[in-house]
Amino acid sequence: MPTIIRITDTTDARLADYTDLKDVQLRSVREPAEGLYMAESSKVIRRALAAGHQPRSFLMADKWLDSMTDILDAWPDVPVYVGTDEAMTAIAGFHLHRGAIAAMHRPALPSVAQVLATARDGGPACRVAVLEDIVDHTNVGAAFRSAAALGVDAVLVTPRCADPLYRRSVRVSMGTVFQVPWTRLDTWPGGMSDLHQAGFTVAALALTDDAVSLDDVAASPPDCLALVLGTEGDGLARQTVKAADVVVKIPMSGNVDSLNVAAASAVAFYATRAR
Repeated sequence: MPTIIRITDTTDARLADYTDLKDVQLRSVREPAEGLYMAESSKVIRRALAAGHQPRSFLMADKWLDSMTDILDAWPDVPVYVGTDEAMTAIAGFHLHRGAIAAMHRPALPSVAQVLATARDGGPACRVAVLEDIVDHTNVGAAFRSAAALGVDAVLVTPRCADPLYRRSVRVSMGTVFQVPWTRLDTWPGGMSDLHQAGFTVAALALTDDAVSLDDVAASPPDCLALVLGTEGDGLARQTVKAADVVVKIPMSGNVDSLNVAAASAVAFYATRAR
């Protein structure tokens, strides 16, 4: 039987993992430091557990207990905090309309070499995405979802990129962040040397005079391709563009010069998918 604990005090220290969930700055520092992340919604929780991640505790409204019975029975020693919608709102700082959330142990990240080796294990043709300094967690989650849906083998994030395991990133990705191999680069663009050593052609998505069309890259893709996508405001850093093997642009019309980075990632991943 699961370990059900009824919430009688919303300031109970045992609920600390779930407090201040709306404070992005605080949670972005606190969660990696404390070795946790939050999985919000039953679907995301199930995907996290299916990926082998370990729960610290569960928090949910009474009405979600029945639908989560199989999960809770599988983890009988993990505390399950149950309360009213009002109690959960008081704890988290906002209404948890998805009803269930889990505090999860944050897994150790693999090395860049391990992730690139895993990407190449899929066969002679492989693709990785590099997310450079993307600050919006929604965009990070959307890029991961597109990567999973369109067969990207791995994702690398730069040191200043938003956390893929932040609650909003995980939720927007629909838990696909758990299925795409990923890790964080120690340096960038210095880390581009790891891609070159592993045999990847690095394609920077940017608007430059010498940029080639994505159609051209898709028509004759290299065996191993790394697609680098830049931050929302300024795009890729000049050093990144200079160090890349090729600069690529998405053909546009309607007097529009660029797409949101999440949309651009989906277009690039689709165009370069295996035929």
